[in-house]
Amino acid sequence: MVSVNTHEAKSKLSALLARVESEHEEVVICRNGRPVAKLVAYGPASTEPLPQNPRLGPVIFHGDPCAPLREEDWPEECR
Repeated sequence: MVSVNTHEAKSKLSALLARVESEHEEVVICRNGRPVAKLVAYGPASTEPLPQNPRLGPVIFHGDPCAPLREEDWPEECR
């Protein structure tokens, strides 16, 4: 979480919004050293590592698709 004063919030609003949007970081806006408002991303942050494309239909991953293969999982000609 980052804290900024009202002057900094006014002068850097676009950058702060971009940070909140991309990193889902909360920004607290203070007046005279006291918190008065909080900028947060609208809606929940995506916790899904590989979001599903609705045009592809249901796709189910069993395990980590990026995990390295075991030696016995490789074809004989590729070992």
